[in-house]
Amino acid sequence: MAGPLEGIKVVELGVWVAGPAAGGILADWGADVVKIEPPTGDPGRMFGRMLGLDDGGNPPFEMDNRSKRSIVLDLTTDGGLATARQLLTAADVFLTNVRPDALGRLDLDHPSVAALNPGLVYGLITGYGESGPEANRPAYDVAAFWARSGVADLLTRPGDSPPFQRGGMGDHMTGMTLAAAISAALVARARTGEGQLVTTSLYRQGAYTVSFDLNTFLLTGNAIAIGQRETMFNPCMNNYLAADGRRLWIVGLEADRHWPSLCRAVGRPEWLTDNRFTTARDRAIHSRELIATLDEIFATKTLAEWASVFDAEPDLFWSPVNSMEDVLADEQFHAAGGVVDVPDGGPMIATPADFHGTPWAPRSAAPKLGEHTDQVLAELAERAGYR
Repeated sequence: MAGPLEGIKVVELGVWVAGPAAGGILADWGADVVKIEPPTGDPGRMFGRMLGLDDGGNPPFEMDNRSKRSIVLDLTTDGGLATARQLLTAADVFLTNVRPDALGRLDLDHPSVAALNPGLVYGLITGYGESGPEANRPAYDVAAFWARSGVADLLTRPGDSPPFQRGGMGDHMTGMTLAAAISAALVARARTGEGQLVTTSLYRQGAYTVSFDLNTFLLTGNAIAIGQRETMFNPCMNNYLAADGRRLWIVGLEADRHWPSLCRAVGRPEWLTDNRFTTARDRAIHSRELIATLDEIFATKTLAEWASVFDAEPDLFWSPVNSMEDVLADEQFHAAGGVVDVPDGGPMIATPADFHGTPWAPRSAAPKLGEHTDQVLAELAERAGYR
């Protein structure tokens, strides 16, 4: 089977990452996604050159656009718009991350499109939301998701400058949210027969990502402290450097439950009766000296050696701090389905959901610009001929 969305027709008017990511997820799940591109192409086609790849490769674009079909339409012309509307009349889903005012100028806003096809699910990603004074403000995820929502600030050590976001982080999270919302709206349509507008924004996604912090501040007026590893209140919830330069993260969130396992693993059973470390509060008070001692201990063995020690303590939760090379070499990553084989595209990173009753698989590499224009136009002509 092609996936749970086999037979669902999606028209995507997406640029850069967030919209195409949502379309890419739906395509992975089996939908027939027709990607409308201008004659110059989705600007995301420039990623390869921006990354300095001179062999024509474009891994970011491939990630978000595999299994789609590309049609070139000039939406600044009456003919191009007419063809887009014709596509939408037979579609189940329209998804876009073009700004609302631009969609309105093209009569591709939700009211206009819903008049063409009342059963259509219309999925929209904005930077800052559909209403308010900045509804049409341009946004990349670095601005709306990372900087403005508080994510960057909450990941900044006091006195340091904010860290830089990795490419597409907020876009991919937002794309997944829209794919889920579209799927829910398709379920609702099966019940009611009616389509609807479903929306999300980079700003809302960022705020939801740090909602532990925001909701705590909203309800109590108190901020959750930003931890520094040298003084973490719970030394069982911290990262440490092994002898070979690899870092490991001890994840003893339940301080009293995980403390005995850590004491045994590091060869300090006497800490269990040490008055400085008896309770979680005691360990917080003496955290600086405890962490400094743990730093010395962890520096005596390699990561592999510590892994063997930790495996003997089933109640000690931990993880290596992996590089990209480590992830791609990780047997568990592959066993968990982290890589998929794309026909004519080679191995790629999988989107993060599987369906065991209706399994999906990529069907093709990302399309060349306009690769399916003739095919899609022929399908439209055939459909018109049957009416």
